[in-house]
Amino acid sequence: MRLAEEKFPVSEILKVIQGITIYKTEKWWLAVLLLEAFGRRQIATYLWNNKNGVWKRRQKFVISNKTLWQQISEAIEKLLPELK
Repeated sequence: MRLAEEKFPVSEILKVIQGITIYKTEKWWLAVLLLEAFGRRQIATYLWNNKNGVWKRRQKFVISNKTLWQQISEAIEKLLPELK
């Protein structure tokens, strides 16, 4: 995981405040971004796929407030013990 200074391939409507790349290979790129859109901040996870030198978004998941994050993280914590 690294705090990235690189330009993330997101819509120009979105202002990237900060980004952390989880991993990046020749084909796949996973990052968590702090964004501002329409005057509101949100955190989003992005998964991009590189096809012919162009990064295309394959998945996006947005967390818009702390309450939502608490609910999601509690659910994940309950399921984590089931991973091997």
